Amino acid sequence: MVESGGAPRNRILDISFNQDQGCFAISTEQGFRIFNSYPFKDTFHRDFDAGIGKISMLFRSNILALVGGGTQPKYPPNKVIIWDDHQMKSIGELSFKTNVKGVKLRKERIAVILEQKVCIYQLSDLKLLDTIDTCDNPQGLCALSPRDEVILVVPSNKKGYIQIMNYDTNLNVTKQAHESSISALAISQDGKMCATASDKGTLIRIFGTKDGSQVQELRRGMDKAEIHSLSFDKQYRWLACTSDKGTVHIFSLDEAHKATYKEDVKSEEQKGETKNPTSAFKFMKGFFSYFKSEWSFSQFRIPDARSVVGFGPEDKNAIVGKVEC
Repeated sequence: MVESGGAPRNRILDISFNQDQGCFAISTEQGFRIFNSYPFKDTFHRDFDAGIGKISMLFRSNILALVGGGTQPKYPPNKVIIWDDHQMKSIGELSFKTNVKGVKLRKERIAVILEQKVCIYQLSDLKLLDTIDTCDNPQGLCALSPRDEVILVVPSNKKGYIQIMNYDTNLNVTKQAHESSISALAISQDGKMCATASDKGTLIRIFGTKDGSQVQELRRGMDKAEIHSLSFDKQYRWLACTSDKGTVHIFSLDEAHKATYKEDVKSEEQKGETKNPTSAFKFMKGFFSYFKSEWSFSQFRIPDARSVVGFGPEDKNAIVGKVEC
């Protein structure tokens, strides 16, 4: 668990995992730091004596995307800087008319999230490939598959809807995910499943990206909550969720896995261990959607602060959490 604190100059401005959750980056009022997730280790840091507002890693390579932020930004908040840490310098930049809300990287693509659109570029030469209009997106929500097919999931330009784009198959699907605005997005490592939550924070829905069909519905709780993060494990067995309620929920993706991959996610002897509980009145699901939802099979408490969660190595069954105070 990583927490911020101390003098204002050390204040955390952004936290993000790399594509396989093996390490994560923290941007501060002074620069950035890179940590190994499991086992936890401070890997390296760069001090600029100026703020980095957002940071995105490209796996474990020397390439990072940086956006200025804080009280004394290193770069303008409307620019994305492609930083080569081996050369210790910028090797490219993208400028916009409005502030950058988020950046996603994969081997050959970079997605830049603005308030009302997402721009897709070729990473090698920063050539603009596509622009997608969205609804107001102050959180910079966007999910980009880290490997295999290039699949992008963003909030649509209609409240509560998501847009799923597969750039390898030319699929473009718009799907209603929730009645209220989208507040969180995540995509599986292979891009075949995505997860969404709304600003109500009670339901999480899992969709197959092949056709946009809903494959599972999960219930975090009954009372409203602000969802801080959603994360798939590397084998698509589980989904983790954090919120302002200070609880991490772990859900089994058994049903979603069956629908997406046409096979069980667990062996027979494991099935009873990680099955999501459902309501005793699930026979009434045709009348009340509440009764069809699945609840988390495991929960644990963390400090009541903004938090981001990921999964450790496949053989460790570990959860990696980061708390921004």
